[in-house]
Amino acid sequence: MSISTVTSEALQLKLRELLPSQQGFSTDLSASDTIIPVIDLTAAAEGSTVAENLQTALAFGSNTAFNVAAVTTAIISTTGFFRIIGGAAIQPSAAGVRLVKFEATDGTTNTTLWEANVAINSNTSQVVIPFDFNVFVDTGITINAIAAGNCVASGSTRQIADINGTLVNPVGFTPQ
Repeated sequence: MSISTVTSEALQLKLRELLPSQQGFSTDLSASDTIIPVIDLTAAAEGSTVAENLQTALAFGSNTAFNVAAVTTAIISTTGFFRIIGGAAIQPSAAGVRLVKFEATDGTTNTTLWEANVAINSNTSQVVIPFDFNVFVDTGITINAIAAGNCVASGSTRQIADINGTLVNPVGFTPQ
C-alpha cells in the first residue's frame, strides 16, 4: 500500500468548505491505493423517503382545479413537473366527432399530450374518460386544456417537482 500526497487546491478548498473545523489544518490531503468501500445508510443516500404515490397525492391547498367547457384554456404556465388528473365528459347531441385534449405550446408550435377523440351519433349516451398523467413544463411552455363541441374537461393540476426535479410534497406534509 502506498500513500500519495494530493496537491489539488480545488479539493483542499472543498474540504475546508465542507469541514470548517479543518481550516488552518496545514497537512496536505493524502490518498492511498487501497480501496475502502463506503456504504451510506442514511435516508439522504436512499433518496426520497416518501413513496411516489404518496408524494404525488392530491391535497387541500396543493391542487388547482379546472373546468373547461367548449373552449381552450391555459391550465399550467409555471415551470416544473405537474400531475394532471380528472375526466373528460363527452355529451351526446348532433352526430359528429367530439374532442378533449391537452397540449403543450410555446406560442407557435403545439404538441398533443393526451387526447380523447370520440365519434358519436344521436343514440350515443354520455361518455366519460378518466385521465391521470404527469407533464414537464419548461420555460416558455403553457399547457392548454381543449374541450371542443359539447365536451367538458374537468379536474385538477398539482405541481409534484420544480424545474430542477426537487420534489414538492403536498401542502401540510412534512416527511419524518
